[in-house]
Amino acid sequence: MSKVAVVYWSSTGNTEAMANEVAEGAKAAGAEVSVMTPDDFSADKMDEYDAIAFGCPAMGAEELEETEFEPMFSACISRLGGKKIALFGSYGWGDGEWMRTWEENCKNEGAVLTHESVICQEEPDDDAKAACQELGKSLA
Repeated sequence: MSKVAVVYWSSTGNTEAMANEVAEGAKAAGAEVSVMTPDDFSADKMDEYDAIAFGCPAMGAEELEETEFEPMFSACISRLGGKKIALFGSYGWGDGEWMRTWEENCKNEGAVLTHESVICQEEPDDDAKAACQELGKSLA
C-alpha cells in the first residue's frame, strides 16, 4: 500500500474541498492517505510518503500563498527530484499562470508529475471534483 500526503492551504475553503476530493481518489485506489496543512508538513516528512499532492490557490499576482504555503514548499523543493507529486488549486482571477509557473519549477527540480494539474475557478464543480479524484488515484 502506498502512502500519499495531501498538503494544502486554503483561505476560502475551495482548495480544501479539492484536497478532500484528491484524498478520496487516492483512498479509492488503495493508498494510505494523510491530509495536512503547511503547519503539519515539512521537508523532513518528504521521505515518509511515496507521493505527495500539493494544493494552493492563486494569490496576489498569480503566485503561491506567501506566508504559510510558499515557505513550506520552498523548503521541500530540493527533495522533489524523482518524487511522485501532483498539483492542484483554485483561483478567482487570472488564467492559471501561477499553476504553469509552479509546474515548471517542480519539473526543473526533477519532480515526477503523475497527473495534469487541476485548477478551478472559485468553488470546484463536478468536473473539477472528478479531476481531483483522478489526480488522487494517479498518486496511489
